[in-house]
Amino acid sequence: AVRSSATAEDLPDASFAGQQESYLDIKGESNVIQAVRRAWGSLWGARAIFYRATKGYDHFKVLLAVPVQLMVQSDISGVVFSVNPVTRNKNQVVVEAVWGLGDFMVQGVVNPDHYIINKENLSIHSRSLQPQTVMEIRKYPSGVKKVKVPPALINRRKLTDAQVIDVAKLAIKVHQHYYFPQDMEFAVENGHIFLVQTRPITTLDMGKGESHVSESQLEGLKQLLQGEPASFGVGTGKVVMIKTAKEIDKVKVGDVLVTEMTSPDFVPAMKRAAAIVTDKGGQTSHAAIVSRELGIPAVVGTKTSTTILKKDQVITVNGATGTIYEGVPKKAATTVQKKVTFEDLPKTATKVYVNLGEPDLASVVAQGNADGVGLLRAEFMMAQIGVHPKKAIHDGKSKEFIEKLAESLAKFTFSFGNRPVVYRASDFKTNEYRNLIGGKDYEPVEPNPMLGFRGAYRYIKDESVFNLELEAIKMVRNKMGHKTLHLMVPFCRTVDELVKVKRVISASGLSRSESFKLWMMVEIPSNVILLEEFIKVGIDGVSIGSNDLTMLILGTDRDNETVATEFDERNPAVLWALEKVVKTAAKHSITSSLCGQAASLYPDLVEKLVSWGITSVSVSPDAIDNTRRNIAGIEKRLLK
Repeated sequence: AVRSSATAEDLPDASFAGQQESYLDIKGESNVIQAVRRAWGSLWGARAIFYRATKGYDHFKVLLAVPVQLMVQSDISGVVFSVNPVTRNKNQVVVEAVWGLGDFMVQGVVNPDHYIINKENLSIHSRSLQPQTVMEIRKYPSGVKKVKVPPALINRRKLTDAQVIDVAKLAIKVHQHYYFPQDMEFAVENGHIFLVQTRPITTLDMGKGESHVSESQLEGLKQLLQGEPASFGVGTGKVVMIKTAKEIDKVKVGDVLVTEMTSPDFVPAMKRAAAIVTDKGGQTSHAAIVSRELGIPAVVGTKTSTTILKKDQVITVNGATGTIYEGVPKKAATTVQKKVTFEDLPKTATKVYVNLGEPDLASVVAQGNADGVGLLRAEFMMAQIGVHPKKAIHDGKSKEFIEKLAESLAKFTFSFGNRPVVYRASDFKTNEYRNLIGGKDYEPVEPNPMLGFRGAYRYIKDESVFNLELEAIKMVRNKMGHKTLHLMVPFCRTVDELVKVKRVISASGLSRSESFKLWMMVEIPSNVILLEEFIKVGIDGVSIGSNDLTMLILGTDRDNETVATEFDERNPAVLWALEKVVKTAAKHSITSSLCGQAASLYPDLVEKLVSWGITSVSVSPDAIDNTRRNIAGIEKRLLK
């Protein structure tokens, strides 16, 4: 499989869906080389140029990588979203699957089986099973071909419930890894699930306008069709039927585009449409993805829209329910509200920070509504540098390492302006450090890296590596003048460790002050039990790492599927620890925060934290606005 991956692909306002080419089942060295060239060349195809022009991207700053993968022999192909892309429900995973290769699903040739899974308890919320009569398979010796689905498989479900849950678990893990909601493609070969592609979901904030048409306004309208809801909103207009991209000029502003299925060549017409309706495709088809990006209501998979609907017929399309009506509601509106801004959101006394790690996302996320970066992870930046810091020191390249790290840090401080950025010092485990260039020469093989040579203990045993990070912080603060950068110490097992780490920090020339704050992660039971002793050493705040803290309190590995169901931040023992930390911090007039997934997953837990007096929470970028609204409601109730 020869795939394309544009460097500007899948920015939060652009999916680039279908703009560059990928080639499947390529055999032989010369054929692979030719496919790579063709993939590179697709960067300059007409539709790719048009897409970049309409998005305002510099053509010469969009580059293309071409990954070459082992071709999975797909008995089943599918797409999984780590949040519901239509309803924007963050607590649901959506899975779609078809027989054979996945291109037919994306192109809308076939309607996939559709599953919605609840994240909280990994139960299947709904199933929609679709018959499939054709599929795409490998053609020997190379290439692909369209064939009929064997009769025994036409009405059979593609995935078992167990497989659906396995795919959902994989999606949740990938979302946690990248910190952003993900749109992933997978393949199943001989019962084994392979993830073949992932990219950020780019459409969660598009078309953010709630539909201005209520259900009561739609009452009395004749229902013509029912399909799959694909893009939120209600649109009304006259039907314009097109069969191929050669007819896209027929679609004028405000028309409803009706077609069998769309392709990337349809995009200019889609941009003009008030709504989009297709016969084929599911929520992961091209029509669905691009409609969500454009903020245009869409219904897909109606099967018969091109035969039932008539040219120039006026219809109303409800993209939230998948229903198509005849006529116009009393006050139909197809306008889209502006994107939510900080001024639109309620003000909260409790700060809402964001968790980040990837420098390239800094400028985009900074445009959102976070009060700052509450957890800036070092690991992604160091992984980008690629070399084990000990090897950099050994090779005489300490200066280059420091400059690269400082450059990454500065992207965050520059993007967030006057808002604070709290950098958590490196907390690579030994098995993760071994993946860096030269890592195997400096890292032991540990039986349990989770509880091994990591965190604050590393800074004491090997000051040279920690000093590289401290020098990078000084460069950003002193040479670049970004005084909003602060430091947080992770995985500090004992009070004595904190004392010694502070000595190393002071020796580097960094000292606590009004403009430089020192925080400590609370992620070990000893941090909770002896918190007052840690505070006496001298820190400005604590941030609760609820993921590690919950694992270590309950003795449960959340990554172990056998016992993962026992992992719950709302367990009474964990709640006791959280309350003790927040109230102890308040007693000693230092700040407190929580930076685990719990703050965005469990609104009831946030209510407890706010009532105990927590000063901030730090969440993933996609959860900022909902978390702030939730906290605003909580604070309002507490003030009554």
